[in-house]
Amino acid sequence: MQGRDLLADQMSTLARSLQGEQDPDQLAADLVAAALELIPGAEEGSISRIYGRRKVRSLAPSSDLARHIDTLQEELGEGPCLDAAFQQETVRVPDLAAEDRWPRFAARANAAGAASMLTLQLYVEGDNLGALNLYSTRAHAFGDESEHVGLYVASHAAIAFADAQLVQDLRRGLANRDIIGQAKGILMERFGITAEQAFRLLVRVSQQDNRKLRDVAEELTRTRRTPGAPQEP
Repeated sequence: MQGRDLLADQMSTLARSLQGEQDPDQLAADLVAAALELIPGAEEGSISRIYGRRKVRSLAPSSDLARHIDTLQEELGEGPCLDAAFQQETVRVPDLAAEDRWPRFAARANAAGAASMLTLQLYVEGDNLGALNLYSTRAHAFGDESEHVGLYVASHAAIAFADAQLVQDLRRGLANRDIIGQAKGILMERFGITAEQAFRLLVRVSQQDNRKLRDVAEELTRTRRTPGAPQEP
């Protein structure tokens, strides 16, 4: 019971430390640091963040070894971090020297100094965010307790990441709305048109130039030149 109470206290501390953190890079660094402190066997760690189709980006690697192993998986297109992120919730690698699921990756990761790994999917309802990656220079470093604690950490990490991403998206959306609103105001004043007509003009230029609406609006507010109009000599 004491062990469970201690884990609950540690998870509560982790949740409080992550509360309100909105910068994804700093959040990733905090999560990796917490994982290394809490998860038995973990010596190094990182986060693989999903972008695009089956692509990941390494965040907050705790060492050159972690960074190198993440890069190997990205270059080779195989490895436990990719499998955890895209296919399974948890992947445990007891001994990289004897691993045959990813032969190219395992040989090179082991040669670099990694002996065992534990990777856990970061997932919230409707959104697969990536994976928490843990490394050890000892074979068989991660046991059932490591996986049990790791799942708790990963669940908190996923929620924190999703919240931070939502805040970023909202801020980006508000910034875009402000820029587009300013551009509409310029067009309304310049041509004596309505807000709806100004918006349609921006959309038309965006489609004709194959550019994002926000970029067209930003150019107008920055240069005060009507989008699509020829520059004055």
